[in-house]
Amino acid sequence: MHLTPLEYRVLDCLARHSGMIVTARQLLREVWGPDRVGDSGALRVCVKGLRDKLEPDPRRPQFLVTEAGIGYRLRPGDLDEE
Repeated sequence: MHLTPLEYRVLDCLARHSGMIVTARQLLREVWGPDRVGDSGALRVCVKGLRDKLEPDPRRPQFLVTEAGIGYRLRPGDLDEE
């Protein structure tokens, strides 16, 4: 599977914090740099691309979960809970 460099860096950041919430601000700072912290649209587009590639049903994500108003969380693949 081909990931863009941005998708790879977002996934890497989430994987390093697997199971924990990573704030949108932290993802933007780590992936895009401190001057793009307010660009949540770029993050949403990147996460959508990752979901399209990784999720069985991107509209109902199981692994790359949005934590509303906070950020994102990568759920370990062995979890079966909703």
